[in-house]
Amino acid sequence: MSTTKLPAAPEPLATEVFDSHCHLDIMVGNRQASSGDPVAQAAQAARASVEGILREARAVGVTRLVTIGYDLPSSRWNAETAGLHDGVYAGVAIHPNEAHASTPETLAEIEELARLPHVRAVGETGLDYYRDWASKDDQHASFRAHIEIAKRTGKALVIHDREAHDDVLRVLAEQGAPDVVVFHSFSGDAEMARQCVEAGYFMSFSGPVTYKNAAYLREAAAVAPKELMLVETDAPYLPPTPHRGKPNAPYLIPLTLRCLAEVKGMGADELAAAVNANGETVFGRW
Repeated sequence: MSTTKLPAAPEPLATEVFDSHCHLDIMVGNRQASSGDPVAQAAQAARASVEGILREARAVGVTRLVTIGYDLPSSRWNAETAGLHDGVYAGVAIHPNEAHASTPETLAEIEELARLPHVRAVGETGLDYYRDWASKDDQHASFRAHIEIAKRTGKALVIHDREAHDDVLRVLAEQGAPDVVVFHSFSGDAEMARQCVEAGYFMSFSGPVTYKNAAYLREAAAVAPKELMLVETDAPYLPPTPHRGKPNAPYLIPLTLRCLAEVKGMGADELAAAVNANGETVFGRW
C-alpha cells in the first residue's frame, strides 16, 4: 500500500469553490482502515496530514471543506479539527449504519457538539437500505432524532440516502424538515431531483456523476437549479473519472465541478460562484 500512487492534480479553477462533504479523519488515519476497506487503506498509506490536504486543495481553488462525522468518536474528532484549522468546518451525527448506537446519551453529545460555532451541520444521518447493519426501526428513530437536533440547533441537515429515497422524503415530510436540507452524494434520478427542487432541498453531487454508467445522475443534475447545487468528494471515497479505484481527496473537486458545468451548459466559473454562494446559505458565513 505504501507505493500507492495518488491521482495527479487537475487544472486549477479560476473561481474558488469548496468541498461540501469529506472525511478527514479517515484520510489521515485517525480511524484505522479495516482490511475490507482498501480505498481507505490506500488513502492512509499516503500519510496525508490535514495541513497537506488543505494545501493541495487550495492549490487548485478548493479553499474550504466540510468534514463529516458518522459516529461519536469521528464527530468529536472532526469538531475538534474544525476548531483548529481555518477553512475547515464540521458536521456531526450518527450514520444510519450505526443507528443502533443512537442512545439518548450519544444523541445529547451530538447536539452539544452541533452547537459549536465551527460545526455547521448535523449529518450524515438518514437511511441506508443497501446494508443491514442497523435495523430499519433503529434507522428511522435515529433519523427523526437528528432532524430534531438540526431544528433545535439551527444547523443544516446532511442526509445519507442509499436505496431509501421514498422513505427519506416521507420522513422529512412527516417530521417536518429543518430550514436547510442537503442530500449528500445525491443518488436519485431526475424525478427525485424535481421533488427536491419543489421542497427546496440542496443536492450535493460527487464523483459518480462523472461515471459513464451514471447517466441518471447527470439527468438529475440537469434538473437541479444551480441555486440548489453543491459539489463534494466524500473523500477518500467516490473519486471522479478517470480515477475510479484510487483514493479521493478535496483537490479533485475541479473534475466533478467541470462535469456538472458541462451538464448545465455553463462555464465552470459560473457554477463555482453559485456553489460558493450556496455554501454560505447552507453552512453559514465562512
